[in-house]
Amino acid sequence: MIKILIDCHGGDHCPEAPVSGALAALSTFPDLHLILTGDESLLRKELEGKAYDASRLEIVHAPQVIGCEEKPTDAVRLKRDSSMMKAIILLRDREDIAGMVSVGSTGALVTGALVRLGRIPGVIRPAFCPLLPTMDGGIVGICDSGANVEVGSAQLLRQFGIMASLYLEHVYGVESPRVALLNVGKEPEKGDVLHQEAYQLLSQTPSIHFVGNMESRDLLSGKYHVVVADGFSGNVLVKTTEGTALELLKKIKKDIYSRNLYKLGALLMKRMFKEQKEFMNYQNYGGSVLLGTSKVVVKGHGSSKAIAVTKCIEQAYKMQLNQLSAKIEQEISKYEHYDDV
Repeated sequence: MIKILIDCHGGDHCPEAPVSGALAALSTFPDLHLILTGDESLLRKELEGKAYDASRLEIVHAPQVIGCEEKPTDAVRLKRDSSMMKAIILLRDREDIAGMVSVGSTGALVTGALVRLGRIPGVIRPAFCPLLPTMDGGIVGICDSGANVEVGSAQLLRQFGIMASLYLEHVYGVESPRVALLNVGKEPEKGDVLHQEAYQLLSQTPSIHFVGNMESRDLLSGKYHVVVADGFSGNVLVKTTEGTALELLKKIKKDIYSRNLYKLGALLMKRMFKEQKEFMNYQNYGGSVLLGTSKVVVKGHGSSKAIAVTKCIEQAYKMQLNQLSAKIEQEISKYEHYDDV
């Protein structure tokens, strides 16, 4: 039995989405056991009238909520009865619990995970790795996308490449994932000293399939499975790509309604438009996993609905099922250990 915690507060659709998403996951994976943290009265209310296996669902009362506007260090220190911190502490203290899912404050989750859970031995810093769909029907992971705004060493970028490559290979079945380094040009000498050093290190890492630098315009091309980046650049890349897709869909919709001829054409292409909308819908791709922590942590988008929460739970379930943390520790140990940067 794989046990996973669900932080049921902090998102736009909480606690409805986490509870509904949890029940859907329970019906999908018979060896899954879920623990919901949050205001028990609210969670019980959400569960009323719904069919589920009560022997595989626990509730831990945690009435406090961490707001996204709160300072992460203060929230971690002062709100031990919050749904997020209760989940993190339980994850740390109970060996039978494999991981957790949260759609709450990103800053508090990262801070809490680092302070309370710690890192996999040998990992310098954990990193977020969200997934985006590619034009050939595949996926691409961007590591890091916000956990490390500043990166002081090329060794850290190499670890991002190793961890994300293992994630794509063992959780999503991508054979020999193609790894690229986000840069301002494709030539090896492009970028600053840090990126030039990272290029050399990634090239000398036999456990990953490094294919060189990638310019941001090629993110969704399907040429790459993993993109290595510092947290600042990676976060900008992900949000710019998501925002561009959303605004483009809005413009297409606006243009369709501008002329009757376009409306007729859209009617004939209704199915295709629906498929494209689902293709670009982030709710279908789960959350951003925090690679490198001692136990599994998955961060869902703050606006996640039930389907997105279910996908996040599936990610955590498969990470544990495939013993990803152990594989990361084993691979990282093959290279030199470096002091924190």
